[in-house]
Amino acid sequence: MSSPETEPSAARSDALGLVAPQLRALRRRASLTLEAAARDAGLSPAHLSRLETGQRQPSLPMLLSLARVYGTTVAELLGEAAPERDAVVRAAGMEPTTAGGWTYWQAGAPGRGMQALRVHVPHGSQGDIVRVHPGEEWLYVLRGRLLLRLGETLHRLGPGDSAHFDSLTPHRIAAQDPDGVELLFVHTLLQSPSAALCLGPAHGDAS
Repeated sequence: MSSPETEPSAARSDALGLVAPQLRALRRRASLTLEAAARDAGLSPAHLSRLETGQRQPSLPMLLSLARVYGTTVAELLGEAAPERDAVVRAAGMEPTTAGGWTYWQAGAPGRGMQALRVHVPHGSQGDIVRVHPGEEWLYVLRGRLLLRLGETLHRLGPGDSAHFDSLTPHRIAAQDPDGVELLFVHTLLQSPSAALCLGPAHGDAS
């Protein structure tokens, strides 16, 4: 298994560098104005504009929100070529990508109705961001301890524990241990790029 501290490959670093024009292209493909896309993703128009011009690097939660808004995957947002659909994803093909301090590995084929990721969340990273969006999420703790806040309730999950919840429930994810937490994460993708969303603000996500 790859270590969470593994540096991204040069190809993945290049992909992160291409995310700005890709974000703009996918927004236009979805026929969304900057203001509408920002509202649906829980961002300010100014923040999304900075992401599209490369002045800011998006975090993984931002990429997930934008992928839902545009009806696509994180891989496509990063400009990665979509391979042929394959039912099997080999460990050797799961190269790490880092975004907003989180490291993730694609654990499922792109272009599906769900997206599966293996995620490493470092201690103190993105723990104050609250997310609200349509869909469902399922996660399973592989290593470390997870702090999961659903609404007003704080849950402490250890290895082998899982959670399945409606994404419209305000939720926040943080690592409890200094070494961080590693988990499997599955979320649903919206199938219509122009679907009208009702996403709440990402509190703690500075614009």
